[in-house]
Formats: sequence, structure tokens, C-alpha cells
Amino acid sequence: MTTTYSRPRRGRTSLAALAEERPLSRFAVAAFVLALVAGLVVLLAGPGTRWGWWEFGSGFTLLRWGAYLGVAAAVVCLVAIVRSWRMGGRWLALAGLAVALLAFLVPWSFRRGAMGAPPIHDITTDTRNPPAFVAVAPLRADAPNPVAYEGDAVAEQQRRAYPDIGPVLMAAPLSVVFDDALAVARDRGWDIVAADREQGRIEATARTTWFGFRDDVVIRVMPASGISRVDVRSKSRVGRGDAGANAARIRGYLQALRNRRPAAVVQQG
Repeated sequence: MTTTYSRPRRGRTSLAALAEERPLSRFAVAAFVLALVAGLVVLLAGPGTRWGWWEFGSGFTLLRWGAYLGVAAAVVCLVAIVRSWRMGGRWLALAGLAVALLAFLVPWSFRRGAMGAPPIHDITTDTRNPPAFVAVAPLRADAPNPVAYEGDAVAEQQRRAYPDIGPVLMAAPLSVVFDDALAVARDRGWDIVAADREQGRIEATARTTWFGFRDDVVIRVMPASGISRVDVRSKSRVGRGDAGANAARIRGYLQALRNRRPAAVVQQG
């Protein structure tokens, strides 16, 4: 009688075997899909507005509902993590939780920043005599926010919220400062609409990164007691408030201008 010996099997380690032993939880898959939908809604809210798929109001609505969906998805993912802990799919549910939290946190941080800023959209370094839009005016003909400055009510809110916003004085010829001002505007990636050297006025249009909002900028370079003074005004075309975007734009621009010729800077008013 012949006895046949065989090597003992050490265990099934293939992916198929693991799948059979630990089937993927359908609930975890559903939770991940829900989180993914929330993330896509938030992700597309801004670019969809930028690309003209919908109006900015619809973009903000999508952002808000994406945040609500993110909260719901986070709860579902937590339940899925508990239910699928001993099954396949817990890592999928964990990934869904991360996506869901991002879908909520992005709109929340955006809203928090907006609530911390005054409900104004026109910021200038000279609230008494703000630089005027000339060449840009026709481009804003259909914009909800007109080119005119709204006066003391806006100026007072700006002074309270952004007391650091003021002009830059430079001990350099007007022509040199004008060239620097124009170069910095171009370096910022703004679309130059006009550059009138005789009037000392530069007009440009900037676009926000996510939603692609068009905000207009006018820069004025003028003599002031033997030196050159640079004033800037930045105004949104749409929206009651700007979440501090125009003030941040002016700060960044003036800092870049000062860095270009630091020895010439006399004072920032």
C-alpha cells in the first residue's frame, strides 16, 4: 500500500481569498459615495461659477448644501466605521469620513472669514478722495455694484475694520514710481485695462482664485509735497461683502510695491 504525503497549506493569502473572508460592507461603500458627492458639490461650486455654468448665487447655494451634505456624510461614515470594523470596508469608510469633513470645513472656513469682515466691497487707501474708475467703467455697466464710491458709511466701516490701509509715499520721481506701480500690477497677474502716464492712473481687473469673481483695481500715482504718493482702490463687481478680499489685495500690492524700491519708501499713511 502506497501512502501519498502532501505539503500542508499555509493559508490563502490572495486578494480574492481576503475578499471572500472579509466581504466589503455595502454600507461602507454607500457612506463613501455620499461623502464623495458632498466633496464634489463643494469642489465644483466655485469653478462652476468661474466657468459660467451657473450664477454666483447658485455657487454659494451649492457651497452651503455641500457643507450640509458633508455633515450628513460624516455621520454616516462614522456609523459605517463601527459596523464594518470587523468586515472589509472600514478603510473606505475612514476615507469617506476624511472627505466629508473637508466638504464641511471648506465652506465653514469661508463663511467664518466672511462673517469676520464688514459687509462692504469697495476698499481704498484714500476714503476722502478715492481714485476714480474711468476705463473700467464700461466693463462694469451690467455689474450689480456701480463704480461710484458710496461715501462716509463705507469709509467708516473700512476705517474700523482695516485701519492699516493707507497710501504709500515714495521719494522717487513720478515716472519711476508709475513704472514700478504698473510692473507690480502685471506681476500680480491682473489684466491691465488702461495705463495713463499723464494722468498717473492705472486700471486693471483681478479675478479671485476659486469663484473667479472679477474685482476692479485703480492705482493713482500723484505728486505730494515733492515726493510721489500711490493710492489704490479695489472694488468687487458683485456681492454685498467681499470677505476681506479687496483689503487683502491692496495690502499685497502695496507690500510688493514697497519691496521693489524699499529705500525710496518714506511713509505709509
